[in-house]
Amino acid sequence: MMEIFDVRSRPEIVEEAIQYFWTQWGSESNYNFYKDCIKQSCHTDSDVPRFYLALENNKIIGSYAILRSDLNSRQDLCPWFACLYVDPEARGRKIGELLQTHAIKECKVKGYSSVYLCTDLTGYYERTQWKYIGKGYSLNDDETRIYEYRIDD
Repeated sequence: MMEIFDVRSRPEIVEEAIQYFWTQWGSESNYNFYKDCIKQSCHTDSDVPRFYLALENNKIIGSYAILRSDLNSRQDLCPWFACLYVDPEARGRKIGELLQTHAIKECKVKGYSSVYLCTDLTGYYERTQWKYIGKGYSLNDDETRIYEYRIDD
């Protein structure tokens, strides 16, 4: 059976979580960024950032995060759904959709009416009711797509 949980609720898995998120999303030059962000999320009273893992048979099979900002040029939008990843051997079982649904419920409990994400993908998030709202730009000027999920709809 799969379990989805906030990393802060399982201190014994924090180091493994840091390694997992960094391996999927990081680079050689930003390990300390991921380490600091995840460790600080375990001790803050703020509702974001939060990092979540999907665990099945004591193995991490997926992840996501809820962040204050995932696109520096759009500081007006918050919170952000980020770091969605499902291990290749676990794909095809709708785990990505389950992680999205979990995130939306978490954001609703925290009082948010919308959640945002940025991606280069087209077609994937539209299937789960995310709406494309425009373009955004990363710090290195790469263009990305911004989506919104309206929780109240």
